Amino acid sequence: MTKTVALLVGGWNAEREVSINKGKHVEAALKEAGYNVKVIEVTKDIGKLVRDLTPKPDAAFLNIYGRLGEDGCLQGFMELMEIPYTCSSVMASAINMDKPMAKRMAESVGVPCPKGALAGKEEVVAESVMERPYVVKPYNEGSSVDVYIIKENDNHLLQLKQDWPFEGKALVEQYIAGKELTVAVLDGKAQAVTEIISHTGGFFDYEAKYEDERTELVMPADIPKDIYEKALDYAERVYNVIGCHGLARCDFRYDDTLGKDGLFFLEINNPPGMTAESIGPSQLVYNGMSFSALCAHMVETAKCHGLIKHQNDSQKSAPLARSA
Repeated sequence: MTKTVALLVGGWNAEREVSINKGKHVEAALKEAGYNVKVIEVTKDIGKLVRDLTPKPDAAFLNIYGRLGEDGCLQGFMELMEIPYTCSSVMASAINMDKPMAKRMAESVGVPCPKGALAGKEEVVAESVMERPYVVKPYNEGSSVDVYIIKENDNHLLQLKQDWPFEGKALVEQYIAGKELTVAVLDGKAQAVTEIISHTGGFFDYEAKYEDERTELVMPADIPKDIYEKALDYAERVYNVIGCHGLARCDFRYDDTLGKDGLFFLEINNPPGMTAESIGPSQLVYNGMSFSALCAHMVETAKCHGLIKHQNDSQKSAPLARSA
């Protein structure tokens, strides 16, 4: 019997259109693999989402990015409905999205991270957190939305003073010069290292990811062999300590002036962008797996991660109340 897959796209954050557009590639790949695909555009109407997921599909392919899609909220909803879903659990997803927490987890297994701290508007504008150059960015967003690199003789602080784009505090982080690297990890196994060369201002921002056709992807990255192997190792360490599942992508910066100590972990994305040309899946394609086979693998390994089971077990083990 043909399996039915609910492909969830949309959401209501800055990455809604990206999710919908990339979802078309996933839909085609899943149909090519022989699945019956039901595309569901997620909005704030939760009642509609429940109706769209009734009767229950065999699996849900979560293709929503940023808040709601990557932070554990949608994953928790799937757990409550007992629908197997792609990528990480509620807890792992929440950690992935919380950049300071993900960095602490990475450092706990020996993976270096840029120095950083959470700071409010007054501290940032007063430049009391750290010396330039540094980065100001949301601590819980995806796709490099609202990222500012504060260097000498720029006016970004004035822009932040006039239009603070963050909810409460932002993450202020040491700027690491050098190469932008990324590593895809599938089921705990790092795939390759890609260098990202951006032409939009020195880093892989939202425009470089989705709008600028000049962005270059070099795979395998042209870096020393020991750094290449270290990036693979670090990505696996981060993936495993957080407890990720399915496909994820780890982002790094490499400052070659620091030699073997120049590689720093920035963040982890789970799920990453999903087309055959997207950075994460392209590494699987490079290693011989078709995009359709990758999407099928993610469906076949989709699961609930135990929320309902743990609740049921707890209820079963609870002592019965004595009758009066």
